[in-house]
Amino acid sequence: MKLRTSEYFIQETLRSLRRNNWMSFASVGTVAVSLFVLGVFLLLVLNMNRLASSLESQVQISVYLADGLSESARKDIASDIEALQGIEEIRYVPKEEAKERLAKRLGDQKYLLDALGEKNPLPDSFEVVLKSPALVETAAAAITRMDGVEQAKYGQDVIEHLFAITRLIRIFGLALMVLLAGATLFIISNTIRLTVFARRKEVAIMKYVGATDWFIRWPFLLEGMVLGFVGGVLAAIALQSFYAAMAAKIYETLAFFPLLPQYPYMYYVSAAILLSGMGIGALGSTISLKRFLKV
Repeated sequence: MKLRTSEYFIQETLRSLRRNNWMSFASVGTVAVSLFVLGVFLLLVLNMNRLASSLESQVQISVYLADGLSESARKDIASDIEALQGIEEIRYVPKEEAKERLAKRLGDQKYLLDALGEKNPLPDSFEVVLKSPALVETAAAAITRMDGVEQAKYGQDVIEHLFAITRLIRIFGLALMVLLAGATLFIISNTIRLTVFARRKEVAIMKYVGATDWFIRWPFLLEGMVLGFVGGVLAAIALQSFYAAMAAKIYETLAFFPLLPQYPYMYYVSAAILLSGMGIGALGSTISLKRFLKV
């Protein structure tokens, strides 16, 4: 593309934006709001996926042993568990340690254990960590069938509910993103359509004198991309401030929550928002010009 031609495209784009300043302002505002909400749901889905992965990686099987097992029987069970596929670590937890843990967990209410006196109803157990969460269910079923094992639990209900919520948020977020993208596309298309309609005679004359479709299309395409880019920049700035404030608030109460770090992930999200804004702007321009270029 020649330098003089590029200058012409840029001048025409700026002239069109000034001529339709109020409509351009409305388009930028709509793009910014739509992309901001889209970014919020994108961050929500990413953080839910991170939380699910974090909990999944921490899943371990608690193996509760029958009372009265001899030390040799306990060692045999440990050997059988270690022989299973994907076992990373196994740790023996005697009932005395289990009672101490329960007392710490009860905190100020640990006096409830005083009623038991010297009795300890808690069983001896093993804590089993696997190399892959996908093997947990199979390993738990195999361990349950071993002699001397009363029960093998791994909190499957909590994990399944968490994954169900994650799937719901992902589906809802995706649907909302599509709706917002459609609304933004509609606004930008109408903005460009007004510009093209005001210059329809000029477009027709350019067609008659031999101008190519791309020569006519470029100024309008650039206009849509500029509208999308400016809206994307505003949305990215607002989203970074919003996420920083929300992260600070969450860490005040949940210091160990596996939240996505602001950097570098916000750079990636901001880049995605900017590219989405420019892409929607370019697509809106293409849709608007389609009918007029058939003249």
